[in-house]
Amino acid sequence: MKKGVFILILIFVSQIANAQLFSKEKIQHKANVDKKQFSWGYYLGFNSLDFKFDYTTLAKDITTVKSGGFNVGLLGNIRITDHIDIRTEPGLVISNRMLVYNESYFESIPLDDRKPSDLERELKATYVYFPLSVKLSTTRINNVRPFVQLGIATALNLSSNEKNPDDNSNGTFRTKANMSFYELGIGVDFYFQYFKFSPTIKGVFAMNDEVIRDRDPNSPWTGNIDSMKTRGIFINFVIQ
Repeated sequence: MKKGVFILILIFVSQIANAQLFSKEKIQHKANVDKKQFSWGYYLGFNSLDFKFDYTTLAKDITTVKSGGFNVGLLGNIRITDHIDIRTEPGLVISNRMLVYNESYFESIPLDDRKPSDLERELKATYVYFPLSVKLSTTRINNVRPFVQLGIATALNLSSNEKNPDDNSNGTFRTKANMSFYELGIGVDFYFQYFKFSPTIKGVFAMNDEVIRDRDPNSPWTGNIDSMKTRGIFINFVIQ
């Protein structure tokens, strides 16, 4: 389903781009919008987040079952040159992931003491997301202007249970509240008569470990995790 939506978005964007690039129409919409030193906008979008695991010892992978999330926020842009902008896109990023463990993680626990629920941990996240990025744009052709975007971000997970005294022995998988990310993105500015529309695809990658270990160093849930870092894709639709 997600792949299908992604492909439809790419087809939609490519069709508009082709129409704009190869049309004989030469009228430029919003001709002066990129000459403003400061500009503002907003965005809506969705995300697909995963975890990258590194293990202390060789083991079966912990599987991440992903559910689609969404993004919403504001955009602030500072023009540096005709082709370079500094921008920030503060907003909310909401996601839901399920960790599924292989039964081999629980071999040290007697069969009578194991519960089916021990194999799964649901991790909900509501990030207050603060990115800062550099936007590098090509020369505008008619009403189309591709760009790439490079940046870093800090995020506060409002759903974090970092200070919860319970751990996985009580069914609580704890994660850190403060996270750092780097971003790599591509997009296209489309200029219409009354607004600029910019679909953007960004890869986001956490720079710090997100898991808080259980009190038991041999915990089947966290004992073999060397690091657990969020990674994923944001697809945002920006209006300016």
